Parts: sequence; structure tokens; C-alpha cells
Amino acid sequence: MLTPAFDLSQDPGFLTVAIRVPHARVSEFDVYFEGADFRFYAKPYFLRLTLPGRIVENGSEQGSYDADKGIFTIRLPKETPGQHFEGLNMLTALLAPRKSRTAKPLVEEIGASEVSEEVVDDDDDEEFDWEIEQTPYEEVSESALNPQCHYGFGNLRSGVVQRLQDELSDVIDIKDPDFTPAAERRQKRLAAELAKFDPDHYLADFFEDEAVEQILKYNPWWTDTYSKMIALLEKDQEQEDHAVLVSFSEEEKYQLRKFVNKSYLLDKEARSQVYYGLIDILLAYCYETRVTEGERNVESAWNIRKLSSTLCWFETWSNVHEIMVSFGRRVLCYPLYRHFKLAMKAYKDTIKILQLGKSAILKCLLDIHKIFQENDPAYILNDLYISDYCVWIQKAKSKKLAALAEALKEVSLTKAQLGLDLEELEAAALLVQEEESALKAAQPVPGQPTLGSSPETSDSEEADSPTTSGTSDSDSDSDSDSEQDELSESQPEAVAGSLLGPFLEESRALLVDGGGARRTMAAQGSDASQEKPLASSRALPAPGPLIEELGEQLQTAVQVSEPSGAAAGNHGNVQERDSHHTPNN
Repeated sequence: MLTPAFDLSQDPGFLTVAIRVPHARVSEFDVYFEGADFRFYAKPYFLRLTLPGRIVENGSEQGSYDADKGIFTIRLPKETPGQHFEGLNMLTALLAPRKSRTAKPLVEEIGASEVSEEVVDDDDDEEFDWEIEQTPYEEVSESALNPQCHYGFGNLRSGVVQRLQDELSDVIDIKDPDFTPAAERRQKRLAAELAKFDPDHYLADFFEDEAVEQILKYNPWWTDTYSKMIALLEKDQEQEDHAVLVSFSEEEKYQLRKFVNKSYLLDKEARSQVYYGLIDILLAYCYETRVTEGERNVESAWNIRKLSSTLCWFETWSNVHEIMVSFGRRVLCYPLYRHFKLAMKAYKDTIKILQLGKSAILKCLLDIHKIFQENDPAYILNDLYISDYCVWIQKAKSKKLAALAEALKEVSLTKAQLGLDLEELEAAALLVQEEESALKAAQPVPGQPTLGSSPETSDSEEADSPTTSGTSDSDSDSDSDSEQDELSESQPEAVAGSLLGPFLEESRALLVDGGGARRTMAAQGSDASQEKPLASSRALPAPGPLIEELGEQLQTAVQVSEPSGAAAGNHGNVQERDSHHTPNN
């Protein structure tokens, strides 16, 4: 028997079931409905639904068949007119036969004491505590660690990775999770994140954030849907009407029909892990959807599983804040765009999806399931987590998801809580940036005279230069002393800021110390520094006077800094070299 494609809708008085049976015998079909049970048969199709509300046979039911489309349309009256049937788009849950889930033993001893029936319902009406239950510390012996550890949806799986080690080694980061306890998994995860964090990559995205700002402007599909929901809330509409805002494509409906319906018997701790894991997976999905702007690529499966510690490390959680810290760290360690704003934007997107209800959550999970199914190694995560989430979410209570959204809204995340020293990195980088800007602003423009030189000084020094070069050797000592006195009074201190300032400072430092060897090195350095501007003046005749002036300033500074004995002994040599190297203008 084939399960046909079907769709359900409602109005205040009727439930409408549309069944697509293109190859059925129209002359032979049966329809049965009573209470919450609906059955349809038209060879070779058979459909059995367990409805979320009760219908009644009172003569107002209607049916029609569109031969062109091959669709049966059946309108069934509600037992209570005006009642809203919740979850009509949760097709997998509707296909399940109604069963009573009980923990009562199937075989009991006759005459045993009366045992009260305990209904195991993971979505009971009591308020759910989002903090993990604390238990007294107990010393765990080494032998107790030998049994296999659990993971997967609700921590219901074990031994899977041991059998599929070759395939899963490219999907998950944890090695040998079957024998790695939860505490050890977390220690290894934190160490791996610290080793992977790249300060240079983070600072590059922090300062050059044009691409990040563009990503933040993108609006995924749930943004408009959330705005419509807010508009309905302002009109005091009922919460149940919000499910119609999210619709499923034919491909998504086909996915829902292919899932095998299951019942999950979860204790309180396992239920909390399921809800916490859902937040972690949705955070990774929201980041991936935003950075790719809804266009999936070959890296989509990698991004989702890498950013979710639940999928990558089989991590378990004790509160919502731990999930946010883990997600924030992984956003700054692994993907292409590593920016704190992206982590916070995914956080806000996840809150919107949770507030939209299980229809929006299911739509996201179906997309994740499709992404993993098309990726060769990642499809195993569907068997461990995503397929079970797609079935379980259809039966989850809406008010539990609303409470989960409120718990997530109350969480605040700062950069300091991530443990990556982000604020210190940013402060150091900003300081370096300011210093570089100051150096660039202070650096003189090549080819322009410095602020320390003036046209009057240049003219007077240029007029004095022939007199200096034309003096005789016999009068060199007296003329040198008087010239030093004049230049020492008239020369401004701004010479140190000229183009040859660093060389002057170095020569002065060498001469102040005194001693024959250092004086000789300073004299040689002054000779070399005098020859360089003269050589350049030959190559470029146009700026000759300026270069000649700078060379004479260097000579004068050297002479001023020398001791009197050294000046008297070396002045003649300096003048003699100048007379040989002075160009003929």
C-alpha cells in the first residue's frame, strides 16, 4: 500500500483533507472517520491519520474529486465548532496511530499490589526547569568509566562511532566518544578551540568589516514571518493562528512523509538535553543561513556541524549560557567570517525562530536534514540527531518552546566571557593603529624643504659658502673659530628635524663621548655624509643649491660638536676635501 500525498486545512467549522491519488480507481474508494481517527482507501493508496481534534459525522460532510489533478477533497465537520486544531502541518505526527505510552509493566504478577499507572510524557503541563538538577558529588571509580558513553538524540545512542570510525572521523572532532565521558569531552573541546583561535584572523575581520556589515543586513525568511506574527499579536490574535504563517513546500512534505514515526521515552535530564541541543543546532543553522544569504554551498554542512558543539563534540549542557559561550567561541575560531556581531545576530535569529513555534523550527530542521543528506560523511548526523529531532518536534508542546525562547532571551553574552582575551587584543591593535597613524602624519614629504629651514637662512649660508671654500691654509684655524661662533649663534635647532636630522644626531652622539677612536669614526662619517649630497648634486643639477646647503649644515654641525683640539687638527683635512669635491657651478 502506498501512502498518498496529503494536506490539511481548517476553518472554524470544518476540517478539510486534500489527498492526491493520481493512479487510484475513482469508482472504488472508502472513507472512514470517527472522533480523532480518519482513514481513506483507494487502491493502491491507504491513508490513516490521527487528528489533533475530534470530528463528527452529522450529514454536513462533503467530498469532491478533481480528475485533472487527481485530488480528493473531503470536508469534515468539527465536533466542537470554532475549535482550533493545532499541528495540522506536522505530517509525521498525524500519520502515527494513537497509542497510550505507559511505564506500567506489560507482564504483572497476579495478586501483586496495585501499581499506579505512570504516563511518561516528555511534554507534560508542569513548568519546565531549564536548570539541570544538581546531585551530590560521588567519587567515580575507574572501573565505572569502562562502560560505553552515550550520545545522540536524548543520549540514546552508543557504540555507533566505534562501528563507523572511518566515516565519522571526518565529521566529528572528538576521538573515541564511546569511551570519553562528558567532562573529558568538554576539556578537549576547550583546548582545541584555544589552539585554533587565530588573533590575526580575528583582528582582520574586526577592522575590515565591510563584508560582515553586508551579511548583517541580510534578512532570512523568518524575519518577515516574525514581523507578521508581531503584527498579529498587536491585533490580539490567538497564538494558534501563527502556525499558518509558516508553509512547507512539496519537497518538505515529502520529507515528512518519509520519516518513521517514533515515541521517545525520555527522563527529565534527557529532555533538557534535547531542548538544549536544539538551541545549539539552531544557532549554527542561523549563522550558516546568514553568511551564505540562503544560498547553500559545499561548505554549508561543514559550517553547521563545526559551529555546533552538540554535533561536533557530542557535547551536553547544564544551562543556556553554556551554549551561548560555546557557540560564540566557535564562531571566532572556525568559519570564514569571525566576528562577534555575527554570533549575536545568530542569537537573535534563534530567538525569533523559537518564538515562531514548532512549524518554523521544523522547517529549519528539514533544511539541515537535506544539507546533511547531500553531504557524504555528514549524513550520519541525521541518524544520530536530526531525523529524531524532526519527528520529536512535531509532538512538542508550543508553550515549552515559548518558555525556551524566554530562557534564551534572558541570557547575556560578552566578549570577556568567551575566554579569548578579545578586549585586550582589540585595545592593543587600536594602540598600534594610532601609533602608525601618528608616524605617517609626522613623516615629511620627499622633495620638500623642512620646516626648520628658511629662504633667508639658505641665502645667507649660500653666500658664505664661497668664502669658506676660498680661505687659505695659513688662516684656516682663526677663520674656522670665528665661523663656528657665528653659525652656532645663528643656526636654529630645527636643523635636527631636516632630511639629514638622523645622521646629525648620530654624529653628535659619537662626538660627545670623546676619545680618539670615536672622533675618527665621526670624522669619517661626516666625510661620507658630505660626499653623498655632493654626488647627488652632480646627478641632479636643479636642486644643487639646496643639497649643497644641507651638506654645509652637516659639516658645520660636526665642527660645532668637536672638542677644540680635534677641531683644530681635523679642520684642515675637512676643508681640503671640500675644495676637491666642490662642484663648479
